[in-house]
Amino acid sequence: MDVATLTVPELRSELRGEGYIADRGLATAVLLSLKLGKPLLLEGEVGVGKTELAKTLARMLGRELIRLQCYEGIDIHHALYEWDYARQMLHVRSMSTTPTQGEQDDLFGPRFLLERPLLKAVRSGAGCVLLIDEVDRADDEFEAFLLELLGDFQVTIPEVGTISAPSRPIVILTSNRTRELHDALKRRCLFTWIGFPEAERETEIVRTRLPEVGAALAAQVVSAVNRLREMELEKLPGVAETIDWASSLDALGADALTEEMALDTLGAVVKDRDDLEFASRSIRDVIA
Repeated sequence: MDVATLTVPELRSELRGEGYIADRGLATAVLLSLKLGKPLLLEGEVGVGKTELAKTLARMLGRELIRLQCYEGIDIHHALYEWDYARQMLHVRSMSTTPTQGEQDDLFGPRFLLERPLLKAVRSGAGCVLLIDEVDRADDEFEAFLLELLGDFQVTIPEVGTISAPSRPIVILTSNRTRELHDALKRRCLFTWIGFPEAERETEIVRTRLPEVGAALAAQVVSAVNRLREMELEKLPGVAETIDWASSLDALGADALTEEMALDTLGAVVKDRDDLEFASRSIRDVIA
């Protein structure tokens, strides 16, 4: 695929061929990221397809997907590199009584260096799609560390030196906006917001991902999910939950969303105990 001549309609068509339905705004943001070589920051509700977009791009472009799942307390060693201490200890035991300088230096050489996602992505360059997932879960220190990576696509390892990417990888960052990201990080990225899709497009997404589900059932499920989103739930269901619900109903042989079937399968779309009890009591309103 020649990214240089790729157009927005062509990109939407390519994504659709991989089972991902993107609107024009999202496809434009992705295309600009590909053409300009800039990271793309995707913010939005949980389960609206942010992570799935990175996976789809990797498949579509034939590149390796390298995923870094962020979490509270993540540090450089989990994200960038670690030393293989077990092999280092075996190497020390095999050394002569008085190790040479070369043997000492080799302890922190390439063969004992364990790549973590960020280092692997830097070395892979344009051969990969780097997904930094849920970056908002990481702390401020880790976010600051990302600035060097996203600015220059290089990392520094004290014992080894600076390692630069041979070419720019495709970088997708996702955020559920559990906290506000710093402006310095945002300035290094293109940005787009992914909200809940309109009912017609969400139905199309369900039919694309689950072609065995009938059009009537898919439309009923999407309509019910949209009513759930209008309720005062703690955790609103995303598109992923819509797909799970339709898949669960299809697995039970349902061809319509009845009150009984909705109650039996509500746990596929509502993932909080209080929300489940509330939705169960209001099930007639949900499927009306």
